[in-house]
Amino acid sequence: MSERIVGGQAQTIIAVGTSTGGPRALQRVLKDLPEDFPAPIVIVQHMPKGFTKSLSERLNRESYLQVKEANHGDLLQNGHVYVAPGDFHMKLKASGTHIEIELTKEAFHMGHRPSVDKLFSSLANLSSRQKIVVVLTGMGKDGAQGVIQIKQKDPNAVVIAESSESAIINGMPKATIDTGLSSHVLHLHDIGETLTHMVKRRG
Repeated sequence: MSERIVGGQAQTIIAVGTSTGGPRALQRVLKDLPEDFPAPIVIVQHMPKGFTKSLSERLNRESYLQVKEANHGDLLQNGHVYVAPGDFHMKLKASGTHIEIELTKEAFHMGHRPSVDKLFSSLANLSSRQKIVVVLTGMGKDGAQGVIQIKQKDPNAVVIAESSESAIINGMPKATIDTGLSSHVLHLHDIGETLTHMVKRRG
């Protein structure tokens, strides 16, 4: 689309987890974000090796933001989106004043690699950043345990679950809602606008 921004260091981090129906849901959310979106987004989409690269390229073409398949050692930048590569867990860790992506080949979690729980659990350990997590359509419960860990360590973290009205498969969002820790349950069409208001208000 239009010229992409070059982001600075992340003060708020948005982490998204999704599975079945995720590519379409991600496309809608990212399309609804403006080019001056002042936060990075990290995404775990349950997909096998090879498919996440083409997904990233497609989302990049259809979004105002810079979307890429994540590499080990990437430093998070505002206005950039990082998709976990298939067959790797994606974690976040502090690296000086930056936040760095770490890709690992740890064992599958709930049958998944990448796993949403693994991403969320690593985010829970970043005490210096504001956190917003989003759980979109998907089968199973991946992400719910990670949400619990995040809220235990940071009660101010925001948790958004996609509503049953729009989720193609309501397993993952429902598991998140069932934790009792969701801040918002939103129709897919409202998530992008809500994220924009939240992040710009926090910034």
